[in-house]
Amino acid sequence: MANYLLQVGYTPEAWSAMIANPHDRIGEVRPAVEKLGGKIQHAWFAFGDYDLIAIVEMPTNVEAAAFSLAAAAGGACRAIKTTPLMTTAEGIEALKKAGTSGYKAPARAARA
Repeated sequence: MANYLLQVGYTPEAWSAMIANPHDRIGEVRPAVEKLGGKIQHAWFAFGDYDLIAIVEMPTNVEAAAFSLAAAAGGACRAIKTTPLMTTAEGIEALKKAGTSGYKAPARAARA
């Protein structure tokens, strides 16, 4: 299974509802992730552009996208960003393959 970084920004209405009834939303979201074959690894509240950060394990990009689409359509999120994550070993493998890909930058771009 693959790991994904989820970054969620809540709407003011969602914050109002959570302030009125403070509770762990991860417990409510977990069944939807699990129904898609995934697992929430960790989640944190955060300051900045996003209000909640989570690491989620999903079978494929399709299930990760399906969850993000469902969350976005729910109305509580003003923004949701899903980023596929690679292990460092996968990153090194990608670097090695990049070096043998034969890609050459356009001559003009190479001088920039």
